[in-house]
Amino acid sequence: MLAWFRMNDIGTVIFFAVAFLLLHRYRSMPRVASLPKQGYVGAGILFAAHYLTVLGVNPVALYFTPIAWTGYILWADAAVFSLRGKSLIRTHTAEFAWLAFCSIPLWLIFEAYNLRLANWIYVGLPQNWFLRQIGYVWAFATIWPGIFETAALLRALDWNAPHAANAVSGRPGPGRAVVTLSAVVGTLLLIVPLLVSQPIGSYLFGPVWLGFIFLLEPINLRMGRESLWRDLLQGDSSRLWSLLWAGLICGIFWEFWNYWAAARWVYAVPILPEWRIFAMPVLGYLGFPAFAVECFAMFAFLAPWLGRISAKLGIRRKLDWHVLQL
Repeated sequence: MLAWFRMNDIGTVIFFAVAFLLLHRYRSMPRVASLPKQGYVGAGILFAAHYLTVLGVNPVALYFTPIAWTGYILWADAAVFSLRGKSLIRTHTAEFAWLAFCSIPLWLIFEAYNLRLANWIYVGLPQNWFLRQIGYVWAFATIWPGIFETAALLRALDWNAPHAANAVSGRPGPGRAVVTLSAVVGTLLLIVPLLVSQPIGSYLFGPVWLGFIFLLEPINLRMGRESLWRDLLQGDSSRLWSLLWAGLICGIFWEFWNYWAAARWVYAVPILPEWRIFAMPVLGYLGFPAFAVECFAMFAFLAPWLGRISAKLGIRRKLDWHVLQL
C-alpha cells in the first residue's frame, strides 16, 4: 500500500511538472494575439472542477473527466490561437466538430476490443441509463480533440523544432511489396488478439494500439491523404514527434484526472499490475504515444469521406483539414 501511494505521488509530480512546462513554454514564446477569453473560461472550468471534485460535489465529481478535458481543450485551443493567430475551434470550427463527433465511434472500436480482451472496466457510473450515456458520449467526444489540440499546441510551442529543421526533399515512396506487407502486418495485429483465448488476449492490447497504424498509414500514403509516412520520406519527423509527445502528455492527464473522478475506469492489465501510477500499470503508459499516432492515421483515413458528407449536407463546400496539418 505504501508503494502504491508513492507511485501516485510520483504521478502527481509528473502531472504538475508537465503542466508547468507547457505553461512556462507558452509564456516564453512570442505571441501574435492575446489569449482569447475562451482560454480563461477553459482554465476556470478546469480549476473549479478540480476543487469541486476534491470536495466530492456531484455531478461535477461524477463527470469530472470530461469536464476537465473540456476545460483543457478550450485552453489549449486558445493558446494555439494566441501563438499562431488560428486554431481548430476558433478558425476551423467545422473540422473540430467533425473531430469531436468522430471521436465517439472511433473510440467505440477500442471499447469493442475491450469486450474481448477485458483490459479495463468502468466503476462509479450513474445508475440512471440516460445519465450514464451522457457521460460516455461526452468523455469519448474529447479523446481525439484532446490529442490533436495537444499536438497542435506542441507544434505551436516549437516543441519539435530540431526535427522540423531536418526536412529534406522527397525520397522515392515505398514499393508495392512494402505497402502490402505493412497492411498485412496491421491486419494480423488487429485480428490475432481476437482469435486467441481471452487469458492470452488480455496481454495483447499492445498490438491493437499499433495495428491501425500499420494498416492505414500505407493506404493514406498511396491515396494521397495526410500521412506520417510521407513526412518521414521527406525527412520531416516533426509531426510524428508532436503526436508521440501529445499521446504521452494526454496519457498522463487522462490517468491523473481519472484518479480523482467519481466515475472512472479501472485496469485489469495482467502485465506488472502491482506497479501502477494511478490506475494504469507503468508499462501501459507506453501505449499512449502509439495511440496518438493511431488516432491520426484513423482520422486521416476518414477525412475525405467526411468532407463529401459536409458538402452534401451543405455544412461546408470544402474542408482543407487543418486539423490533420496540426
